[in-house]
Amino acid sequence: MLARNTTWTLEREAVLGVLFAGVLYHDGQGSLVQKSSGVRELSQLNGATVCVVKGTTREGHLTYRFGLENWTYRPLQVENSSQGAAALYEGRCTAFTSERAQLRAAQVRPAGGSDPYDILKEVISDEPMGPVVTRGDEEWFTIVRWVLFSLIYAEEGGYTQANVRSRLENLEDYRARHWNELSGLIAKSPGMAPGWGMRAIESVGNYGEMFERNLGAQSVLKLDRGLNKLSRNGGVMYAPPFR
Repeated sequence: MLARNTTWTLEREAVLGVLFAGVLYHDGQGSLVQKSSGVRELSQLNGATVCVVKGTTREGHLTYRFGLENWTYRPLQVENSSQGAAALYEGRCTAFTSERAQLRAAQVRPAGGSDPYDILKEVISDEPMGPVVTRGDEEWFTIVRWVLFSLIYAEEGGYTQANVRSRLENLEDYRARHWNELSGLIAKSPGMAPGWGMRAIESVGNYGEMFERNLGAQSVLKLDRGLNKLSRNGGVMYAPPFR
């Protein structure tokens, strides 16, 4: 299984022979610039040097967007995001383009904090990211997919890392009793021990807890959840029915 900032695309599934189990994080490609450059809008990068990690979907998105607008740019290809950020810090490019979460990490990394750098408002692509498994093992694919959905389901139901065990052991909690019944039923087919959902939440917390710890208010990135909010809160994250 691969779990990192990898965008779900048809090309990757079809050519690489992998399957994306679902969307763990919705992001979008943006641009990071030095405030001193005076660049405040994407159009101001027309003719500029732009750092981009070679061999990634970011190259294609950048070329496509600039082509649509009949703009030009000079690409400065780098091997990874760290090199892209370093090139921007050193003034070798006017902008560094990547997913906005990575840009935020680059924004807060240099000495002096994030003040010298801006992330432009324009987003030039949608980047749905999630865990990836190799094709051909449907049981493993099902397990990975539904553990992901369990993290979201837990947030929807108010299950947290601290209370999930006590709630699921409370026979008077109807929602918890329903989940326990499903846990045993579903566990039999792929060979998991009953209580798999509870163990997942006890290990890492629900989806919201994970987000805040790694990307949100409790992290150095301080990212807003945006599309990654639950659907009932204005986002797009929800768990499909368990039965």
